[in-house]
Amino acid sequence: MLILISDAFDPLLPDKLKKFGEVTGDKNRLAEADVVLVRSKTQCNREYIDSAPKLKLIIRGGVGTDNIDKEYAGERSIQVNNTPRASAIAVGELAFALMLAVPNRLIEGHNSMMQGKWIKKELKRSELYGKTLCLVGAGNIATEVARRAAAFGMKVFAYDKYVQKSAYAEMKQSISELAAVADYLSLHVPLTDETRGMINGAMIGKMKEGAVLINTCRGGCIDAEEVAAALKSGKLRAYATDVWPSDPPPADYPILKAPNVIMTPHIGASSSENLLRIGREVESIIEEFVKGGKA
Repeated sequence: MLILISDAFDPLLPDKLKKFGEVTGDKNRLAEADVVLVRSKTQCNREYIDSAPKLKLIIRGGVGTDNIDKEYAGERSIQVNNTPRASAIAVGELAFALMLAVPNRLIEGHNSMMQGKWIKKELKRSELYGKTLCLVGAGNIATEVARRAAAFGMKVFAYDKYVQKSAYAEMKQSISELAAVADYLSLHVPLTDETRGMINGAMIGKMKEGAVLINTCRGGCIDAEEVAAALKSGKLRAYATDVWPSDPPPADYPILKAPNVIMTPHIGASSSENLLRIGREVESIIEEFVKGGKA
């Protein structure tokens, strides 16, 4: 069995997987691969899958699988797995860090000091304590964010079409209900036809004046033009994001030039600890795959 590691994983993972067969990072050997490991970069579309006639298993190291044509993989009898639990802490911590950065004016404070300025009086902070955090999605990552928000004394609400109860958030019946009460609205859903562009002008219109939007799920879940317009008008106080329509985004992507944006280059799942957790899940998936006689 040939295992192709197509994207960046823990450097020690290849040695751990050698017990299952040959492991390579040479993408030119795709046609020989029985198993492919990907993260966000590799796009497993129809053309990619057709280039791998021996492929039996695709593992996405991360939460979403929107870079994999799962329907076509199914037609080819190719199993698709991901590692949804591994990234919860890493992405949850980043989402919370982005939320902390906005009211504490961290970016402006740092940049002003680097420029030799002392703008203490100008940088008025606000607190997270007592504010309302609304989570779109109530899965593993959202739960980690909710746990931290509760510890900060925030009121936490959530909506998830597929989740009825949460230990850390009061569930609402719709995204519109969340938008109406959110001081901070944080997105934690996969990119699907249903969620694509879900934060648009109409939804922003339902939000409180000066609310903050946080996105660590997928760039495609927002309408970038309308979010940028809301930032310019002040309807949204800030947009803090780690995710983009592509890695990197096109130079003309509206968010890049919009005011009051905090940006990171899709690093949510890139902690060293998380890469180890992903590796352990990958190892477990392949072990079960081999035990099932599919290798």
